[in-house]
Amino acid sequence: MAEAATTYGLLCISSLVIGYYLGVGRNLLGYNAHARTRLAAAEGEDSESEDGDTDTDLTDEALARMNALRAGLLEECKLVLVVRTDLKMDKGKIAAQCSHATLACYKALAQANPKVLHQWERSGQAKVALKCSTEDEMLALERRAKELNLCARSIRDAGRTQIAAGSRTVLGIGPGPVKIIDQVTKHLKLL
Repeated sequence: MAEAATTYGLLCISSLVIGYYLGVGRNLLGYNAHARTRLAAAEGEDSESEDGDTDTDLTDEALARMNALRAGLLEECKLVLVVRTDLKMDKGKIAAQCSHATLACYKALAQANPKVLHQWERSGQAKVALKCSTEDEMLALERRAKELNLCARSIRDAGRTQIAAGSRTVLGIGPGPVKIIDQVTKHLKLL
């Protein structure tokens, strides 16, 4: 009797675990198919194959995006993160400051121009890290970006770790059209 109860208990637990993972997997597949359907609809393409099955190949999604870029239906956009090298920040500090700049630009553009933000998301969310050597150079880049109506946000450090409080560490420019952003940052070197 005890052996039957143990076997029954293990069977119940196994069924729950398997059911859970099947449900999670099904939801993930359903979400991905839905996301691809929305992307294809936004690009004006049909997301279903000839036999009516939803296309689930991610490479097809990337191919559709590349074709839209080539056809001029989708303008290539990017976000540039300009890092000051004179502050001698370590890698972790640079990563944190770049994250702050990315989020600041994203939030600002979500309010000011969600259309450009959507275009950047659809064109692959390109991000490029560049370097500048002084705060004055960073301020000049920020002024130039704003003259071209680009989103530009400089990040000031709180001063809790390696950098003096109030120091400008990273300038985020964009997301915006590559052609316009390059007018501001093309001369800068990669970080």
